[in-house]
Amino acid sequence: MDAVRDIFAGNPIIGQGNPAVTRHPMTPAECAARIPGGPASYSNPRFERICGGPYMAPLYDPDTQRPEDATSCIDMFEFPDIPCTYPVVWVKAREAAEICAAEGKRICDAHEWEGACQGELDPPDYTFGVSVEAQRAIHNSRDAATARWSYGPAYQRGVCAADSSKTPGCNGGSFAGCGSNTYPTGSFPDCHSPLGVYDLNGNAAEHMNLPLAPSQMASAGSTTLGVTEMKGSWFIFDKFRAHPDWCRWRAPFWHGTQVMSTASHENYHLGFRCCKTLG
Repeated sequence: MDAVRDIFAGNPIIGQGNPAVTRHPMTPAECAARIPGGPASYSNPRFERICGGPYMAPLYDPDTQRPEDATSCIDMFEFPDIPCTYPVVWVKAREAAEICAAEGKRICDAHEWEGACQGELDPPDYTFGVSVEAQRAIHNSRDAATARWSYGPAYQRGVCAADSSKTPGCNGGSFAGCGSNTYPTGSFPDCHSPLGVYDLNGNAAEHMNLPLAPSQMASAGSTTLGVTEMKGSWFIFDKFRAHPDWCRWRAPFWHGTQVMSTASHENYHLGFRCCKTLG
């Protein structure tokens, strides 16, 4: 925990948004009241036995495997991975990777997040040896025909934490002008994937690792990592869909850097969640 505190201490804006301008549309108490059985109902003893800790979900292919066959797990909620708390934003990709490591976890590879959302973990499908843009184009062209969202085969309004608003006058991303108007995590109980992972659509977009070579795969033990990949969508998407957000869609190289660059991107609607290698 001291290591996590040190990372937070090194960035004066990392947190749950600028309190001067952030206007959350729901309180943690209102979140708890919306969940049948309350936040404690999100506990899953079977998953805890497999993953070795609370609020994580095994990553596997239900067509051929059981949860116990998983070799990795993913956080059920955006960091701090506690239901009915606001996600941490204004965090650089490097800091996200460091926080995950400090917790005994790691940043997720893009294909792991995509599998968690799609409801089946497929083998890594990266096209190594080409540019980021070429890899993205190959991937999106191949997977567009099976596009789905975490909760189903078509985009639906009202299912996820996506009906908030931008701060009036938000000028594209400044800390002073743009509130992180997120919902508490897990406040939309139906916003989950078939693998039991929540808020993959809506609330906060998420940092992930996009490997450009096998040696950069976090799931294979890399700590040098690849380049940044933004996954998911954020809290205004029911009102304004700024970009596609189906599960396996890979974004343009917006604000792209190496994950471990000290200049990696941070903004008001970008958070993260962690993965964990088992065994």
